[in-house]
Amino acid sequence: MDIGVAGVGRIGEMHATHLAELDGREAPDKILLFDPVPERAEAVADSLPEHVTAVASFDELLAADGVVIATPTDTHADLVRRAVQAKTPVLCEKPLGPDMPTMTDLVKEIDASGVEVVVGFQRRFDPATVEVRRRLRSGEAGSVYLVRAAIIDHVPPPKEYIPTSGGLFKDCLIHDLDMVPWLIGEPVVEVWASGSVLVDQAFADAGDVDNAVVTLRFASGAHAQLTAGRHQPVGYDCRLEVYASKQTLAVGWDEHAPLVRVEPDPIEPKQPWDSFMQRYKNAYLNELRVFADVIAGRAENPSPARESLNSLRLAEACEESMRNGRPVRLEAQ
Repeated sequence: MDIGVAGVGRIGEMHATHLAELDGREAPDKILLFDPVPERAEAVADSLPEHVTAVASFDELLAADGVVIATPTDTHADLVRRAVQAKTPVLCEKPLGPDMPTMTDLVKEIDASGVEVVVGFQRRFDPATVEVRRRLRSGEAGSVYLVRAAIIDHVPPPKEYIPTSGGLFKDCLIHDLDMVPWLIGEPVVEVWASGSVLVDQAFADAGDVDNAVVTLRFASGAHAQLTAGRHQPVGYDCRLEVYASKQTLAVGWDEHAPLVRVEPDPIEPKQPWDSFMQRYKNAYLNELRVFADVIAGRAENPSPARESLNSLRLAEACEESMRNGRPVRLEAQ
């Protein structure tokens, strides 16, 4: 099996490195890298084993058995469309498109094509998060009362990335907007969001915010409180708590949690994560393993394009709520 990687910036280089680490039946025979900056693809290929090579065009990747798309957000829809037209399965970083009209049209094309497109919401592949979902969906944890989630970068992203990121809701918080409804299995009926610029004026200059809080209300009356930010001085912060009628479940409350406890016997964080790539390495590896299995017909797609419409819809509702200063009601889909 040959797999291509489009875009070898920060995320693409990570995917290429992880593909080279795979073993067993999921390990690619060849890994092909393309980047609009040719020297970048060549440099990454040179740093990896011999079966990783740079190619001169995106079209060359489409001859592979599958392609990973890790280019800037505003290029995703076009590249996914080209891959689907070539009948090449895709693993694409989120979101597939920058807005709902673009995404809706693209998802229709994907559905009609029959080509597998896996959307890179890596927490769907994180073992602890998957276990939370199992307990909720099986009834073992009981009915959900409240979910709390936090996602905060250790250091802000590069300033040149901010204007093309899609904004805090679509770039960062969209992971929770995908994960929490996926865990609970209910539609969101109301969204309230507020945001501020507290870290760097560069976010305001790009029409973005760097700290935000979101409340989701589900059809059952359960709520989720989501927080996101661009700076956590101790380390990368990504935690989840689910309060249910039989169990309270938590992910990320361990020695890596970048919290300074102030009780009489304080516990300092021992090994805070530096970034989401470090925190979710196992999830990213699992994502690639599953993608290989999807290509080979050994597994069903656990993160299909149509489901990703929901998280983008919620992200746009967050932006609307923040702009207008009031909750946004959502009709059931």
